[in-house]
Amino acid sequence: MPILRLKEIRDMSSEERDKKLGELRTELVRLKTMIGAGGTVENPARVKGLRKTIAQILTVENEEKLGLVKKKQKEKPKEEQKEKRKEKKREKKKQ
Repeated sequence: MPILRLKEIRDMSSEERDKKLGELRTELVRLKTMIGAGGTVENPARVKGLRKTIAQILTVENEEKLGLVKKKQKEKPKEEQKEKRKEKKREKKKQ
């Protein structure tokens, strides 16, 4: 089970992502310290999940900085979409 889903990360504001990133990094350092000291970790797979989630947050941040992510366009009502399709079909028949 992922720590955070990508959709959840994208829905967060930049400040929320920064805060979450700090929390995850702190937890990762704590787990690595426990492993390095020879202690047992309750869930060793959590380290991998933390690393992956941190990478996803950083990726989303970089995408937004570079402007690679398009903002969601408001969907037009279905009736308008149907009308446009009908108009296109009419134009094709005329040609």
